[in-house]
Formats: sequence, C-alpha cells, structure tokens
Amino acid sequence: MASKRVFLSIRKDSFPFFAVTANKRFISVVILSVIIVSYNVKYFLEQNLRSLEAAAAGMKAEIIVVDNNSADNSVAYLRPLFPLVRFVENDQNKGFAAACNQGFADATGKYMLFLNPDTIIPEDALHRSVTFLETHPDAGALGIKMLDGRGRFLKESKRAFPGPVTSLYKLTGLSALFPRSRIFARYHLGHLDPDSNHRVDVLSGAYMMVSREVLRKTGGFDDTFFMYGEDIDLSYRIQQDGYQNYYFAETPIIHFKGESTRKASANYTRMFYRAMSIFVRKHYGEKRAGLFNFSIQFAIGVRGILSGLSGFIRRMGMPVVDALLLLPSFWIAKLAWNNWVKTSTIYDGNLLWISFSGLTAVYLLIAYYAGLYDRQYRYGNLLRTATVGTLAVLAAYSLLPEHYRFSRAIILAGATLAFILMALVRKLFLHWSVISASETGNPPVTIVTGSREEYEGLAGLLVQPVATAFIEAGDDMAGDVWSQLRGMPRAAEGKRELLFCVGQQPVRDLISHLPEAGDRMPVKIHYHGSGSVVGSDSTNKSGQALSGESRMKIAKPYFRRLKRLADLVFSLGSIVFFPVPLLFIRRPLRFFRRSFAVLSGRYTWVGYAGNPGDLPPLRPGILTPDGLPSTVAAATDPGYYNALNAGYAMNYDPLADLQLIAGSYRALGN
Repeated sequence: MASKRVFLSIRKDSFPFFAVTANKRFISVVILSVIIVSYNVKYFLEQNLRSLEAAAAGMKAEIIVVDNNSADNSVAYLRPLFPLVRFVENDQNKGFAAACNQGFADATGKYMLFLNPDTIIPEDALHRSVTFLETHPDAGALGIKMLDGRGRFLKESKRAFPGPVTSLYKLTGLSALFPRSRIFARYHLGHLDPDSNHRVDVLSGAYMMVSREVLRKTGGFDDTFFMYGEDIDLSYRIQQDGYQNYYFAETPIIHFKGESTRKASANYTRMFYRAMSIFVRKHYGEKRAGLFNFSIQFAIGVRGILSGLSGFIRRMGMPVVDALLLLPSFWIAKLAWNNWVKTSTIYDGNLLWISFSGLTAVYLLIAYYAGLYDRQYRYGNLLRTATVGTLAVLAAYSLLPEHYRFSRAIILAGATLAFILMALVRKLFLHWSVISASETGNPPVTIVTGSREEYEGLAGLLVQPVATAFIEAGDDMAGDVWSQLRGMPRAAEGKRELLFCVGQQPVRDLISHLPEAGDRMPVKIHYHGSGSVVGSDSTNKSGQALSGESRMKIAKPYFRRLKRLADLVFSLGSIVFFPVPLLFIRRPLRFFRRSFAVLSGRYTWVGYAGNPGDLPPLRPGILTPDGLPSTVAAATDPGYYNALNAGYAMNYDPLADLQLIAGSYRALGN
C-alpha cells in the first residue's frame, strides 16, 4: 500500500495547519517549517508555541522542536499541550547549529524559519515574512526587527560582518559612544533606520527565515559553531551564493534575551569572540584571522577579566569575599581589645588563627542557609545572617576547649564589624551592578488587562499575596487600556507591573505599544489557556517565568536548602550515633548504605512517590510523603500519589520531613 501524506485542517481559532508526512519523497506542499531549538526554557517555549498557533493560522505549516537534553522536563510538560508539534529529543546538548540542521533534515516546508524559544511573534509575522520572500526573488534570507521584554530595540536585529576593525570598535566601546556612526557603529549598522526595511549583511538566528533551496545550496548551518556565530556564517555564505539578506521592520517580535547565556558573563564573552575568530579564519584566511586575533585579544582579555570577576562574585565569590571580611574583622576586634581593654593579655596567634577560621566557617554556613547567597541580594537576609550567625558563633565558641578561648567581646565586636563591612561592600557591588537586589517592600501591583475570563484564569498562576488591578479589554484597545496607563502618575509606575493577557487581545497590539508601556513599568505576557506567565526586564539577565511551580515551596531555593540540611543532619546523626540503629532498625546495614547515599546527594530521605510529572525535581526518595517505602508506593494508585506529591511540593516543611522519618524509623532499612 502506497504511503500517504495527511494534512490536518484545524479550525483557525484552534491550531494552524500542520503537516504529517510518511514519505519524504513526496513533493512538499508545506509552505513553512518552523524549527525551534530549546534548552531549559519550557515556560518561555510554551508562550512561544501559543504565539505560533495564532501566527500560523491559515497557513500550511509545521512546527519542529529540537530539545537539547533539557533538565526541566520540557518535552514531558509540552507534548500533551501541543500534540501536533513534532518534538525531537536529544540525549546531549548538541549546540544550536547542529540542532538546527537536525530539525531541517526532518522538515518538509518550502521555507524554514529558525526561531528562538524565548520569542513572541505577532499574528501577522509569518504571513508577511513569507509574502516578502515570495515577492523578492533576490532574497536569500529574512530577519526581523526584535524588541526586548521592555520594548527596547535589539541592535543585533541587523549587523555587518565582523571584520577586525569593526570588532575592535565594538569591543573597545566606540560603537556605544557613537551609536549612529557609519564607521564606529558599523557592527550593528547604527546608521540604518531600525524602522525601515534594509539589505544587510547579518541576520539574527533568533528569527531567520530561509528558503529550502538556499539552505540546500549553502549546506545549512556549520556545526563548528556551538553557540554564537552560526547565523553570521550562514548569512555570509548566503551572500556569497549571490542572494541578499533582508532586515524586515514591518512586524516586530519580542525576544526575551538572556535565557540561554547571560550576555554579561565571561562565558558569553569567551564563546562569542571565539565564534568571531572561527568566522574570520574560515572566510578571510589565516592572515586576516591572525590580524583579527591580535587586534582584539587585548580588548577581550580586559573585558573577560572584568566580566569574569563579576561572574565569579555572582556565582561563588561572595562567600570568599565575606570570608575575607570576617577574618580581618575578628583580628581587628582582637587588636582593639588588646590595645585598649585587656592590654596585658597575650593571645597565642596560632590558636587564634584556628579559632577565627572555624568561627568564620560557621558564620558562612549560617549565611548560606539564611539565603544570603541567593541570586538576588536582600538586606533582610544579611540582617538575619548577622543575628543568627553571631549567636551561632558565640555558641560554637562556648564549645571550644578552654585553651582555644579568648573573649566573647572579641567575637561580638568582630561579628558587628563584619556585618557593617558586608553591608558596605554589597552596597558598592549593587552600585557597580556586580550583584542584583531583590525587590524590597511590598510587591508591585499587577495591572491585568484582558477579558474577565482571562483574568479569573490567572488565579492559580500569580504568587500570593499579590495585589491586582483589572482593566477589562473592550473593542477599543487603545481607549480601554493604553489611555488608562498613560493617565497613571509617573511616581506610581515603579510600584506597578503590566500583565497582558493574549486571547481577546491580539499580541500585536501589545507589541505596538510595548516601547511606551515598557518605559513605564515591567511587562509580562500570558496566553489564555497556557500554564505560565513570562517577562524580562533586561537583555543581560535571565527572564522571569511564573507558573504553578512558583507557588510551591519546594521550588524555592530557601526551602530546598532546608530540605538538604534536614537530610544532612539526620544522615550524620545516624552515622555518629552508630549503635542506636543496630538496636532499632530491622536491616541496619542497608540503612547505613542509604545514609551514605543521602549524605553524598544521590538520594533524599523523603521524595516523591512514583512519577512526579512536571513538579519541581527532587532526588529519588527513600520514603514517600506518606511515610511508605518508595518501592511500595510505585505499585499503588497513581491518582492518590499525584495529589500527595503535589501537596508535599506545595506545603513543604522540613520539620514535617524529620517527623516523618522519625515515625518510619524502624522501616528505614527495608
């Protein structure tokens, strides 16, 4: 029986046309294949696919998502929601270029759109992009005007090829000083009007539409480029084959920058300019590549050192900085005490080094569990650390052998000085944007605009407590929503955010007003019927995604640390008090093996029962949330345990974990 190709014609208000192929030799009648490479951005991808549903309505289109081994259960979460999207799961991160080629090999359309998962496209973007290519036979590829989450124009929407001098101007900051110069700002073509269509050199891989014929001639993406540079390389080869690359400004899209790699990081700097070096060597020859490398190496080094220092402090350097403040603080307190109070007392320097180092370690441990090293700095966490840390250090001091002790006054004075220095250093780091601050005071009022049904559907997504104001969208969007926002006092705008529901309101209306709205307040987007809300305030920071997980305690870093602490305390206690388990636990040897497994981080004492679905991930558990061994729970009613797992994640309490372990103590070796 001959194989057939089947097209699914879905209502325009539901899904677009998708093609299901059983025979790739069949002449394609699919107009557009959208290829998305995804890595750990499931909620941004959810909103992206919702926008594609609306944009592809009335087209013969297919969507292919290539997942590069995401750890956030992206495919398991999204596949049931989008049954007509084709998901390709890789068992490793193959990089952007290789994954794009993988999607292209499976695609059947006349045109290919390579699209980032953290984009939102308006309802007319696909139709108008295809029409532009159809009416410009010299076009090899099309890029588009992109805005960030606050409506600011993204300069990478249009670029020139990165020659040595052009790259040097960008690296040294001359392009930023002269943003409209034809010479200094050539990399981002700053002299070209961003609101007009242009022939350009380089298009962004975040939205690049290319015909199948052009990709066949050029050979697709070069997977030598793991991340960054692959779009520049393909743009260059398209021009070399006699085609033009067009920048299309008539229907902007939103690109929530910063989801895969932070632009401010040392990793970004290193990977980006390594890609530029590969490009120059490949297309300009070794001689020009040598000139390129020589001309920019110094600038890369300076920028890399600065961004590397910043990244180190953000990720793991703050405990080191605090240690360098704590130790001197104790020594300064000791010297002051010696010089002005106990002038005749002599302290053993070696013993003081040991004591101060141990007390510093205790203080840093308290700081970690108090949340001082969370992604965003909170003054309240520093105050909590100073209070609890000082009490813990004093308690640890009292347990020291007599010959290690010196004076509680030194401890108290040193901890107080350390608190002052830590606060001052963090204030400087905030001013220099080395670290970022969490919102303080009351959370902003969320202004929700949409239909009444859309507003009520958000109840399960917004993290409580949250104050909301509702502007019901009518037929006249500009009159109902934007005029009210314009009438809002500027002084109040820093205390508000806009949540735009897409459904009754088309997203193109938001995009057209986004530069104005984003200048006034943060903006978030929610497609009606989806399970998330997304937004981004900066091109250099990861975007924010709210979902049902946002309300679950177990998803918050603070409670995950407490869970790990509860595991460590019980495991260490079991090992230290070795004889006790021999008396009370049925299979003590297995229990000890499990204690070491939990201690090493491979297991947790209390985990989910069976398959947790899309709940925040946990290590495999020895017990389930109702105290049964996990092996027993796997064979029991899944419906019951789904509800049990959800309740455990939502209302997690570390003391409840310890009580559960104590109640099931005798069975921990089973």
